[in-house]
Amino acid sequence: MQKIILYLFISVVTFPLMAGNKIRGYIFDEQKEPVIGANIYWEKSKKGVVSDANGYFEIEAGGEHEYLIITYTGYEPQSLHIDDVNEELKVYLKEDTQILDEVVITKRAPGTVTQRSAVVQTQKITLGEIHRAACCNLGESFETNPSVDVAYSDAATGAKQIKLLGLAGTYVQMLTENYPNFRGVASPFGMDYIPGAWMEGIYVSKGTSSVKNGYEALAGQINVEYKKPQTMDKFSLNLFGSDALRMEANADASVHLNENLKSALFVHYSNDQHPHDRNEDGFLDYPKTRQFNLMNRWNHEVGKYVAQYGVKYINEEREGGQDISHHSFDDPYRISLNTNRGEFYTKQAYVMRADELAESVAVIASGSVHDQKSLYDKTVYDVNQKNLYVSLLYEKDFSARHNLSTGLSLNYDGFDEMLRTTPFDRDETVTGAYAQYTFNLDNKFIVLGGIRADYSSRYGFFVTPRLHLKYNPVEWLHLRGSIGKGFRTANILAENNYLLASSREITIADDLRQEEAWNTGVNATVYIPLGDKEITLTGEYYHTRFINQVVVDVDSDPHAISFYNLDDGRSYSNSAQIEASYSFFTGFTFTAAYRYTCSMSDYINPATGENRFLSKPLMNDYKGLITASYQTPLRKWQFDLTGQFNGGGRMPTADVNNPLWEERFDPFTIVNGQITKFFRNFSVYLGVENLFDFRQKNPIIDAANPRSENFDATMVWGPVHGRKIYAGLRYNIPRY
Repeated sequence: MQKIILYLFISVVTFPLMAGNKIRGYIFDEQKEPVIGANIYWEKSKKGVVSDANGYFEIEAGGEHEYLIITYTGYEPQSLHIDDVNEELKVYLKEDTQILDEVVITKRAPGTVTQRSAVVQTQKITLGEIHRAACCNLGESFETNPSVDVAYSDAATGAKQIKLLGLAGTYVQMLTENYPNFRGVASPFGMDYIPGAWMEGIYVSKGTSSVKNGYEALAGQINVEYKKPQTMDKFSLNLFGSDALRMEANADASVHLNENLKSALFVHYSNDQHPHDRNEDGFLDYPKTRQFNLMNRWNHEVGKYVAQYGVKYINEEREGGQDISHHSFDDPYRISLNTNRGEFYTKQAYVMRADELAESVAVIASGSVHDQKSLYDKTVYDVNQKNLYVSLLYEKDFSARHNLSTGLSLNYDGFDEMLRTTPFDRDETVTGAYAQYTFNLDNKFIVLGGIRADYSSRYGFFVTPRLHLKYNPVEWLHLRGSIGKGFRTANILAENNYLLASSREITIADDLRQEEAWNTGVNATVYIPLGDKEITLTGEYYHTRFINQVVVDVDSDPHAISFYNLDDGRSYSNSAQIEASYSFFTGFTFTAAYRYTCSMSDYINPATGENRFLSKPLMNDYKGLITASYQTPLRKWQFDLTGQFNGGGRMPTADVNNPLWEERFDPFTIVNGQITKFFRNFSVYLGVENLFDFRQKNPIIDAANPRSENFDATMVWGPVHGRKIYAGLRYNIPRY
């Protein structure tokens, strides 16, 4: 039945339909950045639309002698007479200096593309970029991004981890709507908890960031912005299906109850229950999963007061281990994880002044309850984590050059944790205060300095200093530098419970301390005019050095995993990257990037005391990326191609007497492609992941004997699934 549904689905979404006469175009500001949420409407009929995250719009052709009006708060309106409906428009709005800044602040759509003047180097992955790949969740949104790697942590649970600057994802601070999220037990699977169809954009910054969001972010920060009730479509639908019989459905709708109150509802359902065992090792290539995800958002604005509210619920079931549908086992090795997660958040802001001396105060509060029931064969692991985060922020512009931000924060984490029959209950409350000063000399030279002081109920008092510099000696050259410290509490079992998918004995030191590291980075971006377009070249280098780290040691003993303090040992990571992008002709974009990573650490054998300084295992030495995209005139077709060139790396040390894997893994290449056809209010797409069907042959060690001392499902360095063909449909009812 599932195959029949899939074939019918693909047939329907690829059936060609004709589109009517429409005006198409893009809205930009004076810096050539897309304008999100601009109003485009006909002067007489008042029928209109709003521009999307890329500044793009489509509107039905109007009557004769009717002008097209384009407005956006804070910019001068434009009136256009359309002579040729087939001509793609490019409209550049000019800032209206006569409009009060107060109006601009309260009405401007959030989540805009980062300007070149931003002091912290940040990449925004736009909605259009997300649509270029088979993106069904956050973890699949980075396929066209050269900076962020997302890979399976093991070959049994489906857990994924980010790698940034040569460090694991636990050192990357995850934010949603600018508040910390997916901490602790949510970190291994949190990449699957945000559907791609819900996102408006993803912001990726490397190195230490602003002290406003806390003392973490040792390697970087990723912030996800959801669609906003104020600007999103009335209704949108996204359907997805693959030849692996994976099905997903996403729907969202917004309603404007009145001028001040707006709401949105988001629904997601995914089903990937078909068993796959292509290498016939007896284990599922990846777990069978089922997820239901629901979110409701509210936005309330009255004068200078703005409030946001949101709630979210996730239910997910995962089942992995030995495949009993294709094989016969007397006592199969099974893995099951059942998760229920609830979240809430609120933001309250009041603008006291909105002139040249802007002044505002805000409160952010969020909380979550995450309950996971896990069974790794005979090993029971259950955990319930409760989190509460509250932040009070005050910001004031003393002049055009001087800005001060201060605030207070509180973060609470409580764990009720059980491994087999041993409890690991604990909690931590961290209260803190920060101050951040910005000096801006005509956007040519910017200094952003911040310091925060925090007190942890477990680790005591600690101070986090950070400094960012930006200098533009000429308009086409932007230089940035940063240095700062970061701290982190390691939650060993919660963040690494996927390691239970092995027979290794787990040893945890009694006195694990807070992790502490310095991060420094430099960045140079050059904009080179070529014809009527620009070549953008970016080069960067980041160095992270740990003062203390909780070492995850899988090298000292091939049959054990040890967690202990770095103490006086060495641990650092170096990451250097160069990236170039250019639009060779209208509708075509091209990006090429290369990154080299060197990540080293001391590993001390607790039994013999032997110390070895080694590169971190299962880490690619380098990564190359090439992406190309072409969109035909009038946005009727789009063609996307991505090539990932992944370097080799070191495997964990094998048993000397019985080596079951090689010392290193080889480089490999992954190619993805997609074709999209656009119609009036919907589009259909057909694509392929892993075009050349590359797979790690035996990701599970000694799969035939899962209860032996050699069994290990965590030796993953490459794709665990091969080629996948998929198709999908996106449909929307515009706001205007």
